[in-house]
Amino acid sequence: MITLDKAYDPTQVESKWSVYWIEHDLFHARADSPRPKYTIVIPPPNVTGMLTMGHILNNTIQDLLIRWKRMEGYETLWLPGTDHAGIATQNKVEAALKKEGLSRHDIGREKLLERIWEWKNQYGGIILKQLRRLGASCDWKRERFTMDEGLSRAVTEVFVRLYKKKLIYRGRRLINWCPRCHTALSDEEASSKDIQSKFWHITYPLESEEGEVVVSTTRPETMLGDTAVAVHPDDKRYRSLIGKSVILPLMDRRIPVVADEHANPEKGSGAVKITPAHDFDDFEVGQRHKLDQISVIDKTGRMNKNAGMYKGMDRFEARMKILEDLKAKGLLREEEPRTIPIPHCYRCDTVVEPHLSDQWFVRMKPLAEPAVEAVRSGRIRFHPRHWEDTYFHWMDNIRDWCISRQIWWGHRIPVYTCRNGHVFVNREKPEVCPTCGDDLPTQDPDVLDTWFSSWLWPFSTLGWPEKTRDLKAFFPTDTLVTGPDIIFFWVARMIMASLEFMKEIPFTDVYFNGMIRDLSGRKMSKSLGNSPDPLWLIEGADAKTIREFSADNPSYRDGIHAYGADAVRLTMVYLTPLGGDIHFDHTLVEFGRKFCNKLWNAARFVLMNTDETAPGGTVQPGTLTGLPERWILSRLQRTIADVRRYLEMFHFNDATRTLYAFVWGEYCDWYLELAKPCLYNRNDPESQQMTRRTAREVLETLLRLLHPFIPFITEEIWQSLPHDRNKSNAVKSILLQPYPKPEPEWLDETAETEMDRVQAVIGAIRNIRGEMNVPQDTKAPVMIRGGRDQTALIEASAVYLETLAQVSMLTVGEKLEKPAHSATALAQNLEIFLPLEGIIDIRRERERIEKELQRMEGFLKNLETKLQNPEFNKKAPEDVVSREKKKHDDFQEKINKLRHTLSLLDEAS
Repeated sequence: MITLDKAYDPTQVESKWSVYWIEHDLFHARADSPRPKYTIVIPPPNVTGMLTMGHILNNTIQDLLIRWKRMEGYETLWLPGTDHAGIATQNKVEAALKKEGLSRHDIGREKLLERIWEWKNQYGGIILKQLRRLGASCDWKRERFTMDEGLSRAVTEVFVRLYKKKLIYRGRRLINWCPRCHTALSDEEASSKDIQSKFWHITYPLESEEGEVVVSTTRPETMLGDTAVAVHPDDKRYRSLIGKSVILPLMDRRIPVVADEHANPEKGSGAVKITPAHDFDDFEVGQRHKLDQISVIDKTGRMNKNAGMYKGMDRFEARMKILEDLKAKGLLREEEPRTIPIPHCYRCDTVVEPHLSDQWFVRMKPLAEPAVEAVRSGRIRFHPRHWEDTYFHWMDNIRDWCISRQIWWGHRIPVYTCRNGHVFVNREKPEVCPTCGDDLPTQDPDVLDTWFSSWLWPFSTLGWPEKTRDLKAFFPTDTLVTGPDIIFFWVARMIMASLEFMKEIPFTDVYFNGMIRDLSGRKMSKSLGNSPDPLWLIEGADAKTIREFSADNPSYRDGIHAYGADAVRLTMVYLTPLGGDIHFDHTLVEFGRKFCNKLWNAARFVLMNTDETAPGGTVQPGTLTGLPERWILSRLQRTIADVRRYLEMFHFNDATRTLYAFVWGEYCDWYLELAKPCLYNRNDPESQQMTRRTAREVLETLLRLLHPFIPFITEEIWQSLPHDRNKSNAVKSILLQPYPKPEPEWLDETAETEMDRVQAVIGAIRNIRGEMNVPQDTKAPVMIRGGRDQTALIEASAVYLETLAQVSMLTVGEKLEKPAHSATALAQNLEIFLPLEGIIDIRRERERIEKELQRMEGFLKNLETKLQNPEFNKKAPEDVVSREKKKHDDFQEKINKLRHTLSLLDEAS
């Protein structure tokens, strides 16, 4: 007899198999394999990163796909790596320098880069080690880094090619500037947040006549750089003022009134201030009217010399002073509270400042057009499809990409300038200027946007620009799993880059996983104290360890149980609808833990009843006579077909729910219970052996079905099953086994129909026992009335009713009389009678139910009074009202059940 430990301990099991898989090289993909290829490249986490719940979801789905395809016979490559995260990583090291009383300028560029590389080598691999703990079956021999030698070469090659095609240029334009990080940001890196602010309405006096123009602004500090006021050319109110001038308040500078369609007659006064150096729309207006560009805020967020008396003030300090001065002069007409979208730095959360600067840009329109066609034609499919609309909107309105960053950590721009002013690009550091021979060309000090290396990830990681075996074998890749928040940062740009440099799409399917939120709907964040460290869920953490994380969150008060990676994985996938958000709390992982325990106990039961000395072989179609065996094998085929269909559709939660329903509801709660009479019956060894084989074969198939979802426990149980021991030198692992395919010859409609009837009868008897409060260990006689064609099956299944419904004696017949004092139920046209006399005290049971009913009705009345109170509905928080309504519905349901039970007791009296 084979045995498993009595209790499942994920900490012991998971660490063992993590080592085993890697030691036996089971995740390594071979480029020369004749098998079809399936490739996923990991969205490279920042080298500064630590595992989050978002990473858990994203990487679980990737691992699920890779393990599934590996079992389907594909040569699978899941390529891991990390991103150098320019701004974030430099900020980390600069923060450490600050503690030493130093800045990057104190130690210089080379020394800072040395310090960053030291930091990266010490801390940069933490997140990938954490992913191994999750069970991620990446090809760890192929790990890449966006600043390793090969990827750096690819970045330089792409820059040079685009520059020579005139798709990269240097221009003086308005860009997003972070005063904290001291660098330019792309539009996507300056994400907007809704902030409670105001619209200030300011009076601009006319220069040569009586009158004024009122303009509105959310940023009064920028008015010092105004160079015009714009009105719509068709706005009759201002037609006579076009071409005239107003006086800029506080600066006493004469500025023109221009006609431009940017001004909206329906918004505010219809007149808008134009500040070309501090607003993107105003910049375009300034270009059209050849207006001066006056910058009044410097790179640190302070007012510069062009700000006059406000020079040296912080921009927000200057705002308050300007408003105060305008009010004193009677020029502040009105303050209007508004919710304003304000761009913030995606790294440090500082309010971004539009800043006029010389930067490097990529012309995106020529690259975007084929990328739009690739999605519109269906060559690339988005899951869910509604993200295509977001993609098309952004691509149709795409602006040139600012790719230069004023930091030191990153790929340095390969542009050089000699002392004679010649500018050129070069793949290697040049010794002389190719134009004039000057021997001291200097390199541009800026580095490239981090995403400039990431957009090459699907092919640069495989060896491009070299024509490597890996590139030939594994590109294009197959599936990308990512979040919709980087659809512009990364997904769209990878499509553009692959079509430009590889002339192929980078992948065929993009699965957008949802966002992880807490039960209140807030985005999970460690700063909010609502996002636990995923390793706490996997390995456990005591209350002391997590107290600093969330001292006021009651769900963490007693610490966190060690659920194990499988339980976390299963829960996350079970909870996530296609592309939808997950509302998560760590206590929900109890679901995954209970499932793993259920599977473990079922396997333990099967193995305890497995006889290794019995004849081998598998169950063959047509050899089974037992209804439970025919039924479970038929249901298994339907489950296999459903799971495969859901996986193909990227409906991972539906696949998980299907597996859960079958394993828990059909295999464990029904089949194994139905099998017990046969397993324990020594008088029929042939049937006993067939039941053993069926139970074991269904279990083995289920382990293979479940493996991509919960790899550790399925490997542990599978290894415990009896296998062919002749191949002693072969590496044994469930992940090398074939993924189950449905076998139609096992489908048995008759068995499923018959089992439906048996289950309905057993369920009805159980309901009667529960409603009548019959003690669990008390057996009771049951009588079933129905036609011979209906009752014959039930009579043949008497042993199952005895075992699963505690039936002491079963009587069936077409003309049975209803016994006195019996409860009744109806199941598939069969009348079921359970005599209660001698089983329960009917009078006392009625009294108990009436008392409970009275108590419940009192609770319900109080709740109804509260919910009908307008003041409660008006003042109580929405979640409190919802909770009380849910409580009301629960009480009503309990009352209905109690009333139904009373009616049954009345019938039995």
